[in-house]
Amino acid sequence: MPQIKIRTDKLNLYYGANHALKDITLSIRSHAVTALIGPSGCGKSTFLKTLNRMNDLTDGVRITGKVYLDGADIYHPGVDVMALRKQVGMVFQQPNPFPMSIYDNIAYGPRIHGIKGKERLDEIVERSLRQAAIWEETGDRLHKPALGLSGGQKQRLCIARALAVGPEVLLMDEPTSALDPVSTLKVEELIGQLKRKYTIVIVTHNMQQAARVSDETAFFLMGEVVEFASTDRLFAQPADRKTLEYITGKFG
Repeated sequence: MPQIKIRTDKLNLYYGANHALKDITLSIRSHAVTALIGPSGCGKSTFLKTLNRMNDLTDGVRITGKVYLDGADIYHPGVDVMALRKQVGMVFQQPNPFPMSIYDNIAYGPRIHGIKGKERLDEIVERSLRQAAIWEETGDRLHKPALGLSGGQKQRLCIARALAVGPEVLLMDEPTSALDPVSTLKVEELIGQLKRKYTIVIVTHNMQQAARVSDETAFFLMGEVVEFASTDRLFAQPADRKTLEYITGKFG
């Protein structure tokens, strides 16, 4: 049996009176890429943010149900949210490097978590940049401003920054939507390499991308999961008519 890394049980989320997520029950496998697809405003990104409690930062949010990481309830009152976000990293739609050097972008998280020694930080910076397939392009300019990188390089830098604190799960919210096709391909190839070590959940509006990079896909509509299956099966033989209409372009 494949190991389950994250499991949600009857997860509901409300923004004030708006019921944004409705009874979401999903199991996300370890060392797999799970894609979340669906039209804009269907709850994909909202769901993604429940997995590391990013929604805690939004006023008026109320959550019921459970989210388990390795069997532990992440919404339990005793959970250290900073430690949770170290374990479950996030990469956003727009590459957002800090206005500092490439090196300091990567070292930022480890420093916050108490790592100060230069030798250890050097090692983390190099390892993270290598894992994010950007060491070859940045290794000789570590002390140059990160904001001088291209869009695709900035996004891989942000992935390296997320990896630097040693997460187990990587959440990616439309990580290539702001990138050109060549940079998109590099990030997609990178996702394929990273799943050997990490569990990845990716929100994408691009169904071809979901088909290329993911092992399993969940189709969201109006705050509900309509269908969740292996990516091959969901795209080849969707069980629900709404899934078929969405993937064939009838709506969305």
